[in-house]
Amino acid sequence: MAWQSIPVPRLEGVSQEQFTQQLYPQVMDNFLIQVTGKKRVVLFSPRDAQYLYLSGTKSEVLNIDSPDLAKYPLFSKARRYECSLKAGDVLFIPALWFHNIISEEFGVGVNVFWKHLPSECYDKTDTYGNKDPTAASRAAQILDRALKTLSELPEEYRDFYARRMVLHIQDKAYSKNFE
Repeated sequence: MAWQSIPVPRLEGVSQEQFTQQLYPQVMDNFLIQVTGKKRVVLFSPRDAQYLYLSGTKSEVLNIDSPDLAKYPLFSKARRYECSLKAGDVLFIPALWFHNIISEEFGVGVNVFWKHLPSECYDKTDTYGNKDPTAASRAAQILDRALKTLSELPEEYRDFYARRMVLHIQDKAYSKNFE
């Protein structure tokens, strides 16, 4: 597949000490370039999404270093990858990987994003990889309509057909390459 676009730089932010970003993914590959200061970055594979308690695209687990395991018991199953960045360091963050960034001191970082899928896959208003690809957005809307339709059934039937749908999705959409 041909290179799809020129990288788009974005100022990651001027961050004060102990500033923490919520755990979330982006749909574009990017480099996080640490210009000044220090950051700790924690990454989770997209394969661990089922353990991250997602609400939309962000995790409900706000304190990933000391999570409330009574409230989020599956979070401990997610495998974390952690690194520290200092001035001059560059970290590649693959598309769809969840990341949490903690500023350990005042600093400046820059992200450089690029699109590796065909341009029609991306929301045209999304410069920084924050919105789901258009096909994924459409599928989520269809799923919401399907769930609303299932809500018309009695609980036992709703549960049965929802489980069938999950199995169908696993069979048709889950990649066998990652098992």
